[in-house]
Amino acid sequence: MDETAALWAPIRRADTLVWPAATVLNTGAGVPADQVQAASLRVRRRMGLGKRHGGTLEGALTHVLKVTRSDAPGLFHCDTHRDIPRTNHGLAQCFGQHRHHERRTTGRKRGTPDTVLRGPVRLRTSVASRLQRWTAAELAPSHVAAWREVRQAVRARFATRAQGLRFRRDPDAYVRGLEQQFLTSGLPV
Repeated sequence: MDETAALWAPIRRADTLVWPAATVLNTGAGVPADQVQAASLRVRRRMGLGKRHGGTLEGALTHVLKVTRSDAPGLFHCDTHRDIPRTNHGLAQCFGQHRHHERRTTGRKRGTPDTVLRGPVRLRTSVASRLQRWTAAELAPSHVAAWREVRQAVRARFATRAQGLRFRRDPDAYVRGLEQQFLTSGLPV
């Protein structure tokens, strides 16, 4: 104990600066977001002033301040919007369920390529279908132009993927096809 006694003082000082931040982050639901943000700002200011007394842990406290400063704008969205889970664990659970169902339906151990190709549509429908039951009238597109844009984006991703597959299967035939298209397009050579 005598040999490590000098190491404990900075840990105690850092602990008194970090625990109030954990307390702010652990505020329960029902506390207005602006109060939570103001409390977080006070804790960060106190930590900024006290970090110079952190000894060997001053660098770690500086890092915590840097990360929380960059994350501060999006840190308390769960207090503003009640539909957002309070922790990453809730979000990880949501996406994990989607991944689990994708693997069960396809039999693949890894994620399906469709998640990349149809990601915005499939993920939204996966999450929305867990929140409520939808009727056929609700599922019909109300904004046909927006629906067509999404469909066009999905088709473009499929077309790009198909071109890549064709090239990987037979690069020479793919290039010959492109040359043939160019020659028959009527452009001057």
